Formats: sequence, C-alpha cells, structure tokens
Amino acid sequence: MTTPRSSTPVIAAVIGDPAGIGPEVCVKAVADAALAGCCQPVLIGNIDVVRAAARLSAVLLPVVSVAPEQLDQLNARQISVLDPGGFDVGSLRMGTVSAACGHAVFSGMRLGADLGRDGRIQGLIWGPVHSDSMKATGLIADIDDLQPAGTFMLRLSGPLRLVPLSEHVPLDQAIALVQPERVLTLIRLLHATLRGWGWTAPRIAVAGLNPHAMFDDDQGRIGPAVAMARAEGISVDGPIAPDAVFRQSIEGRYDAVVTMFHDQGQIVIKTVGFAGACTVYIGLPYVLLNVPHGTAFDIVGKGVAQHQSMLAAFQTASRLADGNGLQLAAS
Repeated sequence: MTTPRSSTPVIAAVIGDPAGIGPEVCVKAVADAALAGCCQPVLIGNIDVVRAAARLSAVLLPVVSVAPEQLDQLNARQISVLDPGGFDVGSLRMGTVSAACGHAVFSGMRLGADLGRDGRIQGLIWGPVHSDSMKATGLIADIDDLQPAGTFMLRLSGPLRLVPLSEHVPLDQAIALVQPERVLTLIRLLHATLRGWGWTAPRIAVAGLNPHAMFDDDQGRIGPAVAMARAEGISVDGPIAPDAVFRQSIEGRYDAVVTMFHDQGQIVIKTVGFAGACTVYIGLPYVLLNVPHGTAFDIVGKGVAQHQSMLAAFQTASRLADGNGLQLAAS
C-alpha cells in the first residue's frame, strides 16, 4: 500500500540504542529550525525514551504517539513518535550495553523498513547503535550483518561523496575483495544512483589500491572494470592515486569516488567534515541513511551531544526523497 504524498516527504528516524545519545540527537534535530519545511519528521522508538530525551535537551515541543496510518497528516508543532512496543523502559540503564536495547533497535529497524517498502515513508535514518548490544540479541554475529544485502554505503560530507568496495573486514580480506567484477558492479550502481539523484552525466573516480596506483594490482584488478564501464558510456577515471583523488573530488573534478576499502575514504570524511557527515545505503528502493558516529556512552545524559550529523541526515534524506539530488545537500 502506498500512502499519498504530502507536500514534503515523510522522513523517519529510528532513535538508535535507547541507552545512547541517539534519542537526544534525534529530538534536537527534529526541533531544529533548520529542518522546518524540509520534511515531515517522525521518530521510531519507545515514546518514554523520546520524552526523556526531550526533557534532557530542553526541547519544549510535545511528544505525541502516532500510528502508521497517520503519517500523511503529521503536525509540525509536535515530535511525532511511532512506538514499535515491546521495550521495558524501567529496565533501561543509560550508557550500558544490553540485549534489550539491541532488540529495541531491531524492532525500530524492521518497522522502518516495512514503512519504506510500503511507501508510507519516503526516507529512513538509522540512529547510532552499539555493536555489543546488537550482538547480545543473538540475531547477528557481527555489526556488518545489519547492512541490507546488495547495498553499498555512500558517505557524504560537503563536496565529498565516497563509497567503499568493502566495510569492516580485515585489510587482507578487503584487498582480496578488489576484483574487476565487484568494482564494475559498484561503478554501475553508483552511476545509476547519481543519475537518479539528478546528475545527467556523473563523473566518477576510482581510487587505486596501492600508493600512487603504481603496481600490477591496480591495473589488473581495477583497470579492467574502469575500461568496461567506459565502454558502457559511464564517465569514470581510474585507478587514480589515493593520495590525490580526494583533493581532486573536493575541487570539483569528480562527483563521487569509489574507494577500495573502508578506511581509505572514511579517514578523509572524518577529517574534512565529520560533524555534518552522513551515510546513504545505495541499492534500495527507498532512501536509507545512517550517521557516522556511535552511541557515545561517555556523554550520555549530559545534553551535550552534537546533532549536526542527524540534522544533515534528515536534510539529505529529504532532498533525495524529493528528487532534488545531492547537489543542494552538498552546497
């Protein structure tokens, strides 16, 4: 079932681990004046946890429970919450790992995914989760198991748009995953995604694997994929020296960069513009983002958590869902 579109997209955010800063940054982002008119935000999580976060953050908007069938009539003068139920808030210990918090996150993620697939929301954001709480549920063996199958994680920060070929795997495994067919698959997906977001002819760079992209691996594992993508009409260059490609992207030569492993691009993102960064999962029929920071158990309850990453996620999800692309989000 598809909900009729309102004037602005409905963007939902799973509040993340209830024991972390996720509820706080979600409340602050929804209450931020910069979000006004951008989208219709709704939070997914335990309503008592959200109310406590609002009090902590001195946010005066009323926190109100809503049902999925009310998502086409949200009130901008309140914090709307979809509560999946099943979480015992009396057992919550802030800043502490627990399977109960992990289960709460899974419940929120499942509800958000269902709403996205049904067209009731146009975008979904995952708040920060704690890997130990998620693994304590027994539902996953590793935090990377949360990544939806067939997707890649595109990081955004200002003019930088970077997507790695692999995520949290040991470096020797990451190197083994650099194969022509996998590189080509990602180039094709990135090209199609950027075109869907408004680029008519996106310019893609592919980082080399080795220093200065000067060894046999670079031409043998990456070069053939770039050549095949070019033959298909995709504007792509590579392998490009990893110590130069990110500066070239910042200067506007490329619209996005394919990196060969997680840290190759993530270090750049967190150095250049960490506070406003967010991540988009590409390869899904709906917009899905997360934020680049964790649960920050060390500052939970102090009211000092920065919400700029969550705000950027809401704004970016709204622009993508509205078909305005990332050019506005990166300006």
